[in-house]
Amino acid sequence: MDLWVPDHPERDALGSLPGGVSLGFIPPRGDLPAGLVDAEFLVAEWGIPGLLELVPRMSALRVIQTMSAGVDWLLPVAPTGVTVCDAAGARDAAVAEWVLAVILAVTRSLGELRDLQREHVWRWRRSKELCGQTALILGYGSIGTAVEARLAPFGVDIIRVARHARPGVHADADLDSLLPRADIVVVLLPLTPATSGVIDAAALARMRDGALLVNAARGPIVDTDALLGALQAGRLKAALDVTDPEPLPPNHPLWTAPGVLITPHFAGDTEGGERRAYALAGDQVRRYVGGEALVNVVADGY
Repeated sequence: MDLWVPDHPERDALGSLPGGVSLGFIPPRGDLPAGLVDAEFLVAEWGIPGLLELVPRMSALRVIQTMSAGVDWLLPVAPTGVTVCDAAGARDAAVAEWVLAVILAVTRSLGELRDLQREHVWRWRRSKELCGQTALILGYGSIGTAVEARLAPFGVDIIRVARHARPGVHADADLDSLLPRADIVVVLLPLTPATSGVIDAAALARMRDGALLVNAARGPIVDTDALLGALQAGRLKAALDVTDPEPLPPNHPLWTAPGVLITPHFAGDTEGGERRAYALAGDQVRRYVGGEALVNVVADGY
């Protein structure tokens, strides 16, 4: 079986592979190797030049295991009959740490204070604290669980929202009535036709004045123009690891909007996250060769 994986230093986390598996490495840039077209099992990551154009022509392909939890970038080109598996769980800790970090940074005004430091200005100010705030986690899966585990010790109350209601978790149909209760809204949804634009002008209008919107999911889930309006009016704050469009053009007004903290879609990209993604891929290969059921199989974009 031909197995191809991205060529990164953490690839040793694949572990031992079954006999008969031929392992090839996909360079992060430059020309794709000619043999890649014959892959039966592909470990894919977003951003490899030419890979998405090649995938539909890979006639031997049977399984694609992504390095990311999100698969929206891959599904449009995945051939019919090919099993797509995501990396849910691999980057939970990394993304949850980013969510905690930006919430703390915005709550304690660290961005504004950093700007004053650059100007050599010592200006006392009063800030908020996390204790006693309410965070709504929209898309309460494994990453949402990890976010809650990090927020709860700070005395934050959690509202959990997922596609379907279950004990302690609201259905997304309840979102309209829940948004006014939250000081912080954390978006962790996958991007699907159903979730695109779900945080629109109406949803933003339901959020409390001064509330913080945190998007660690995908940019198109949030209506950029509507968010810009709320930021420029001073009504909301935002912390964004993802944007629409992405990458954000240098002259885009979101860069200079008041009350926004932007990072370059890197929340889950840590050494630990990479190693866990490779380890998952190795486990999946061993399952596949051994005739066992694969985990994290994607259905309906999830």
